[in-house]
Amino acid sequence: MMELKETHRDDMLHVYVSGSVTDADYRDVLMPAIDAATEGDARLRLLMEMESNAGDFTLGALWDDARTGLKHWRGFDRIAVVTGSKGVARAIKAFAVILPCPVMVFHPGQVDEAKRWLTESLGAIHQTDLGDGVLEIQLLGKLDSAVYDAEVERLNAFIRANDRFRLLLDIRDFDGWQGFGALGEHFKLVRDHAPMLEKAAIVGDAGWQKMAVGLGKRVLGKDARYFEAEDHAAARDWLRS
Repeated sequence: MMELKETHRDDMLHVYVSGSVTDADYRDVLMPAIDAATEGDARLRLLMEMESNAGDFTLGALWDDARTGLKHWRGFDRIAVVTGSKGVARAIKAFAVILPCPVMVFHPGQVDEAKRWLTESLGAIHQTDLGDGVLEIQLLGKLDSAVYDAEVERLNAFIRANDRFRLLLDIRDFDGWQGFGALGEHFKLVRDHAPMLEKAAIVGDAGWQKMAVGLGKRVLGKDARYFEAEDHAAARDWLRS
């Protein structure tokens, strides 16, 4: 059985799952709610609170589960699942790597933590105009696609004011991307602005060196240099040289 719970937010859906789940639950409860929540360009934050184990799902329900995800592929902003089933948790974590949005699994009793994760900021992008056509971008935490949406206009404004620019990319506190959607937004942003970029300095730790230099030289096709975390000032000097 599936039951919708009140969330007091238009962009969040809380689905409580108990007992056996059938294809009728998807058809009559879940899918109409998701259709309404993702109408137009709206994006949904889904909380699935489950008291069922993997054996409680019929084959029809499992098919509807996959079909719902594909139909609303770009409509989900984040998904939080609360479950005590190790099998369900493993399956969700396995599929999470191919989903275009962040997915997190919580243990029973962590509903409040799941709600908090759905509403809090997962990461941030800070942009600083250093003058002389040099832009510093700091990537902080784990980024989702919404973070890029909020920063595109600021980047475009900087580009309009500088026909050519140099980039200082600070990834010292960067933890990666939340899902393929955020990763796709990142490379779209890089591709769209690469022609105006003269050179890039990347400041991070040793774990990011291969990725950082590869991004600069292969994706951007520009002069790029990697600097260790303690050499932030040297990276600025190199960009101005």
